[in-house]
Amino acid sequence: MNINYESFLPDIETLIEQQNHGALLNILIDLHPADIEEILNRLKKGQRKYIFNLLPTELASEVLSELDTPIIDQILQDKDEDEISSLVEEMDSDDAADVISELDEDFAARVLEKMDDEEADEVKQLLHHEEDTAGGIMAVEYIAVPADATVNQAIEEIRSKREDIEDVYSIWVIDDNDHLIGSVSITDLVLAQGNTKLHTIMDTDILHVRVDMDQEEVANFVRKYDLVSVPVVDDRMRLVGRITIDDVVDVLGEEGSEDLAYMAGAPDEEIMEESTFILSRARIPWLLVAFFGEIVAAFILNAFEITLQQKVMAAFFIPIVMAMGGSTGQQASVIVVRGLATGDIHLGDTKRRLFKEFKISLLNSFFFSLLLFGIILFWDDVVFAAILSVSLFIVINNAAFIGALIPLTFKRFNIDPALAAAPLISTTNDIVGILIYLTITSLLLSSLT
Repeated sequence: MNINYESFLPDIETLIEQQNHGALLNILIDLHPADIEEILNRLKKGQRKYIFNLLPTELASEVLSELDTPIIDQILQDKDEDEISSLVEEMDSDDAADVISELDEDFAARVLEKMDDEEADEVKQLLHHEEDTAGGIMAVEYIAVPADATVNQAIEEIRSKREDIEDVYSIWVIDDNDHLIGSVSITDLVLAQGNTKLHTIMDTDILHVRVDMDQEEVANFVRKYDLVSVPVVDDRMRLVGRITIDDVVDVLGEEGSEDLAYMAGAPDEEIMEESTFILSRARIPWLLVAFFGEIVAAFILNAFEITLQQKVMAAFFIPIVMAMGGSTGQQASVIVVRGLATGDIHLGDTKRRLFKEFKISLLNSFFFSLLLFGIILFWDDVVFAAILSVSLFIVINNAAFIGALIPLTFKRFNIDPALAAAPLISTTNDIVGILIYLTITSLLLSSLT
């Protein structure tokens, strides 16, 4: 169902004002949880809580797993541990762990105490893993059967766990020590005779991920091999969980949003966050980088005051030198950051990638240097045109090199490369660009006078 939210929301808001519980429930009960999540995102804080409190527990838990962290915090703000535990018990273990990890540590402990022991243990198990790893996004609900089990026994196992596992794509085959030794697709399971042993039809060439693998690498792994479900194993090859395609889609969206936020210089900002203070606090550190970087640029300009007095026209072209250097650096960095994120560029490609960016920048710098040379000839003499063209040529090539090198360097030291595309590269290129331009201008002008 494709909902026109703009025309739909006024009716929802009117019913909330009228406190018409029945009409609201009649509307919401037939909607997909993702549609209810979309509605909650567009409502005010009080309206969100009112709507959420109307939902039956099972539907509310499904909606909760769709929401962003700031909205979850608002909705759960006034709820006690009994209410929250009843919600998370209805969720998949990975979604429940995500919600509980955002709670205050003491309060989270009380929520876990209220939960069913088995489900609480599953959540605790997931909370031990780093948030951005395979262990942090996996679910511990999966179908695992011994190699000597029959097809009929495997089907019975699926039936017995129907309430816990919504979608089954494959079943995993394990040995007596829970080591993953094979997999059987649902298709093969259905087509096989009931008394067939699983070890005779299982696929032993198993694509799997380690529990400590970064979630971005997991997403690229699943994308590369077109998987809908992948088993997660520990360092002893013991099966500990599974990751399904819906988790991977969430990771791809999360990583893409994170990279864009880094590039914008606001990496800690949540889109749905409403607190102006929190949003301001997230942006200030990155603006400070740009601020102090440009202060350094101002000192450089002051150091070349005599050159600028000698050739006033040189000051007119500082913006174009800074802009071309900044744009070139950003282009190179974004391409490299994106390539590293998708796995198309690896650290082993560093030399080749730098050489490629250098070749591209050579062509671009040559074109713009000639273009600028021709334009300056209409305003000034050939000497200044040559000085400015040479400066721009060097600045563009330097910016491309820095733009490609910094993300690759960050990746080598296990720092998110997207950080490099934030104010760091643009500010660095501003400083270096001005320094190159004014140094060349000063040296050549002084040698010609």
